[in-house]
Amino acid sequence: MTTAEEKIHYRTCPLCEATCGLEIHTVNGEVTHIEGDKKDPFSKGYLCPKGFSLKELHHDPDRIREPMIRKGTEWFTVSYEEAFKEVRKGLRRVIEKYGRDAVGVYLGNPNVHNLSGLLYLPLFLRALSSRNQYSASTVDQIPKQLAAEFMYGSDFSIPIPDIDRTQYFLVIGANPIVSNGSLMTGPNMRGRLKALQDRGGRLVVIDPIRTDTAKVADDHHFIKPGTDSYFLFSILHTLFDEKLAKETHLSGHVNGLETVKELAKDFPPDKVASICGLDSETIRTIARDISSATCAAVYGRMGTCTQTFGTVNSWLIDVINVVTGNLDREGGVMFTTPAAGGKKSKKKGYRFDRFRSRVSELPEVLGELPVACLAEEMDTPGEGQIRAFVTVAGNPILSTPNSKRLQNGVENLDFMVSIDCYLNETTRNANVILPAPTPLERSHYDLSFYQLSVRNISHYSPPVFEKKKSQLDEWEILLKLATLVGEEEPDENAAAKLDAKSIHYLIKKDVQNEHSPLFDQDPKEIISILEGRIGPERMLDYMLRSGPYGDHFKKQDGLSLNKLEQNPHGIDLGALKPRIPEVLLTHTGKVELAPEVIVKDVARLKEESSEQVDMVLIGRRNLRSNNSWMHNLPVLMKGKDRCTLLLHPEDGKRLDLQDGDVAQVQSDTGSLEVNVALTEDIMPGVGSIPHGYGHNLDGTKMTVAKENKGVNTNILSNEKRLDAVSGTAVLNGIPIIVRKAKSGRNEHGFVRSKSI
Repeated sequence: MTTAEEKIHYRTCPLCEATCGLEIHTVNGEVTHIEGDKKDPFSKGYLCPKGFSLKELHHDPDRIREPMIRKGTEWFTVSYEEAFKEVRKGLRRVIEKYGRDAVGVYLGNPNVHNLSGLLYLPLFLRALSSRNQYSASTVDQIPKQLAAEFMYGSDFSIPIPDIDRTQYFLVIGANPIVSNGSLMTGPNMRGRLKALQDRGGRLVVIDPIRTDTAKVADDHHFIKPGTDSYFLFSILHTLFDEKLAKETHLSGHVNGLETVKELAKDFPPDKVASICGLDSETIRTIARDISSATCAAVYGRMGTCTQTFGTVNSWLIDVINVVTGNLDREGGVMFTTPAAGGKKSKKKGYRFDRFRSRVSELPEVLGELPVACLAEEMDTPGEGQIRAFVTVAGNPILSTPNSKRLQNGVENLDFMVSIDCYLNETTRNANVILPAPTPLERSHYDLSFYQLSVRNISHYSPPVFEKKKSQLDEWEILLKLATLVGEEEPDENAAAKLDAKSIHYLIKKDVQNEHSPLFDQDPKEIISILEGRIGPERMLDYMLRSGPYGDHFKKQDGLSLNKLEQNPHGIDLGALKPRIPEVLLTHTGKVELAPEVIVKDVARLKEESSEQVDMVLIGRRNLRSNNSWMHNLPVLMKGKDRCTLLLHPEDGKRLDLQDGDVAQVQSDTGSLEVNVALTEDIMPGVGSIPHGYGHNLDGTKMTVAKENKGVNTNILSNEKRLDAVSGTAVLNGIPIIVRKAKSGRNEHGFVRSKSI
């Protein structure tokens, strides 16, 4: 009797921003074991629970593996040919009758973890040519990207904390131990923060919850949700007032310092302390500590983005890093030098407000419209109303504001197509579902996150398993969709021709650019060197070879896809290095410290009257939960119910609520019932419920998720409550009323959370 041969594969985990290295053991096409890759130069063997879940994700019986068409309430498995015919018929019918803007597109978070999506979604979006493009970015991170666009000239020129060398780390509205970064790619954040403290550095956290990160911090201070701008401005005020600012730092590369100094005068700590709930002397001490540290980094994330002044917050964090002398400095905040995907040109204008949404006239931001206006664009009649919808790896009915309104809008569409692996709360409404391969059936390279990494890293992951011959990869599906939305019926080679045309376009653009390392080279010679590869591998090989570490199709020792394939654990390209001025792509070639659009919004901040409410709601994140589809993986859902309402014991006493009671939580858009968990780890007057739950709708096929329904907090969010600059919906600081629910407690002390 022969024993099946075990194979070992190395790849990068694609389930969050940490990019941990995996060692995957397989036997006869089955995953038998997953552990951290100890030879990975970045993660060094670290792995969080999400990495282990790839086994369950790959083998999940609920996964969609073949194209499906819905007729009424029934689903039928069909061939790709039949599915694509239905897609063309449905989309073209809408385009011909109502125009291209009548087709809306929503891109979910998993797309940025997907090489095919990042490279080929732009081709589909250009072919569709609809203004109604939306993504998960305007749910959580666009304020940070927009601030970078204004200040540095590119939305991905985000200064990253040099966490491995800093001596003082101020974290506001972020929980990097749980998120493993978030716009700060770095595996094993717990270990990195411990190393910071072991070398004598300090970690200070500002957050309404004593998060996992706050629990290991040297200091943690509660802050009232939605008041971060006042706190950050008072830090700036103190720096200028006490002459702690390093005004000569990068002085030849910065515009707008005097404007910022003038704005900060109106926010002294004594004035804003009561607004944000921090003692005025605490604010001054933090400002002094940042300034006096040998090097420091201020970092804020989702908590700072998803509030009324999300863009102002993101801007202020960067301003503080500049005026304390910590921008583009070792141990401060720095710009990565990615191996692929980092090339940009100087700005002639900003990717902002080039057009506006039809109903509320919200400005376009970085090529898309805020998802907060998606529902009204569906349900408001008139020219340009969304009549057809395309979703790619997204579940907006759970993840976007006032989701009940969006749910109604989706149910009344003329046509919908989804590229997805699950029949979830959103895709259940589709007419056609095109299946996505599992992460282990496709290649992987972190184009986005290596632009946001705490080190310069490059790692390519080939597929662990081959797809079935009849199965298409996402890049093939996206190319096909790009050809289907055209006026002419595409021939069978149209997708391949578009792929070839795209790579030729990139090469032609570079060889004609005198600033490119490929300037004046022969395009035919470059194409011949790339011969043998197609699709994302050809694109990636070209990007690596033409990048800062590449062989430029001339050198023998430069980076290429072939070199990465020979180094399965990845290649460490070194610590972050100063990049100013070459990284600056603004029209002036300088850091624009006082962008006009943001400065104007400061007037709104000064006029804002603090809303007196009994309670406000904020979200929270768990290490085992990143996206809603992860709730269908048993290894991530085991243990106690995590979809609970956290309340401080003082609020519990005031509201007559105990651990295990069921509370009714009501906002101006909806109401739900949820289990209560009392803890002193949350600020009085604040409640917290995690996002991504609410798996209680009919017509889905997510068995494990249905057993852990939880509640959809976006029933409570109001799509009209926005960050005025970016249009990002307010998800932190939602005014709520909390009372004991009539359903009370069950015999075990808990009831399953439910939406009402």
